[in-house]
This record gives sequence, structure tokens and C-alpha cells, in this order.
Amino acid sequence: MAKLNVKKGDRVKVIAGKDKGKEGEILRALPSKGRVVVEKVNIVKKAMRPTQQNPQGGISSIEAPINVSNVMLVCPSCKAATRVGHRFKDDGKKVRVCKKCGKDID
Repeated sequence: MAKLNVKKGDRVKVIAGKDKGKEGEILRALPSKGRVVVEKVNIVKKAMRPTQQNPQGGISSIEAPINVSNVMLVCPSCKAATRVGHRFKDDGKKVRVCKKCGKDID
């Protein structure tokens, strides 16, 4: 699977699917599957079995992973959903760059 251009803690906007237009923070990235878990996006109901931590059991709502191609990074400086570029700094460190405003994301 290809390397992801987004990582945990990034703010993203959903560009496709039932939650199109919503924004949230990435809670987990699953690079091997090409998926990310975004807060308050793709909420599904899950039946929980009674355990010692949760003796009642019941049905709970959790965020399910969505494909990384359905999200777009929101630039922290220009606050717009943008594509991600890469460039090397003077010290040889690779950084992500906003394609709209040209500023560093990392």
C-alpha cells in the first residue's frame, strides 16, 4: 500500500461518501489498509457484549475507518482543504507542504 499523506492528529475534511463536508481530527491511521479513523465521521452501531468493564453491554456508537482517498488535509495556515506536496528543508529533512499557500504543514 502507498504511503499516507496524512497522519494522526491532522485536521481533515471528508470529500466523498455519506459524511461529505464534515471536518474532524484523525484519531488513528491504518497505512497497511489505506484507511483512517476520523472523529465524528462514519459512525456505526456496534453490539457490545457484557464484560467486567461494561457489565450492562448493549449497543454503542463508534467511528469506523474510511478510505484515505475520501479525506483531504486542511492546511493549518490557510484553513482550506488542500493537496499535500513534499520538499526537503536545508537540513535535509522532508516536510509536507500545502499546495494552495505553499507553507509548511509539519
